Amino acid sequence: MKRIVICADDYGIAPGVSEAIRALLSERRINATSVMTVLPDLLEEADALLPMTGGQASIGLHLTLTGNFEPLTHGFRGATFPSLSKLMALAFARRLDPVNVKAEVETQFMAFEEAFGRAPDHVDGHQHVHLLPIVREAVLDVTRRRAPNAWVRDCTPAAGALKGLDPKGRFIGALARGLAEQAAAAGLATNRGFAGAYNFKVGTNYGRILTHFLAALGDGGLVMVHPGHVDDALRARDPLTGPREAEYDVLAGAALPQILLSTHAQLR
Repeated sequence: MKRIVICADDYGIAPGVSEAIRALLSERRINATSVMTVLPDLLEEADALLPMTGGQASIGLHLTLTGNFEPLTHGFRGATFPSLSKLMALAFARRLDPVNVKAEVETQFMAFEEAFGRAPDHVDGHQHVHLLPIVREAVLDVTRRRAPNAWVRDCTPAAGALKGLDPKGRFIGALARGLAEQAAAAGLATNRGFAGAYNFKVGTNYGRILTHFLAALGDGGLVMVHPGHVDDALRARDPLTGPREAEYDVLAGAALPQILLSTHAQLR
């Protein structure tokens, strides 16, 4: 049996999402979650998660630099972070200020440490921002200093994880090129193989998608998931709603043990 990580992203984005993730962790349906630290109710959500941080689950930092969220520092202009497309344009044009980026990354680390009393077990990025130029260097440097035992999410697709053209998965994989080598040079570990990117189309058979992802992963691989219950806070903060319910239903449902068995996977 291969040992894999099923990591639920966006813990803290809304009460319904956090509640769903805690339920899955408590039932051992997933074994990791990534926490957003830019929301005002972080301490309350962290307190609810603390009983599940005894070693079985990996509790990580979900670095956030995009979306309708207020930055923790003053280095980003405007009341909220830029859109993903704008951040990417600035990053690839080398127009992001490295000092401001590093300050925001470090402050989000500090917020995690204050909420949980320790460094994160792993580090990744909301909308994969940790892969971008300038941001990537800041993330690796701050992780090396503040959480040297944490692993960083490498989004290089596992062999077989891509299905057809899969432009989204291929693009994310291209963004991740070289990250594992840079992390290793900084003395940091990464997961070995990634899956979980799809088009979030409503009505998609998520059980079939998850089976495909798990079958593609090897030992040490990671599949990214986004389960949650939709509430008013989520609707106000993020466009991804309905697919979160569909993912939760599969992860919490009777079929998951069989999916794991059929793909020779177990939660490490």
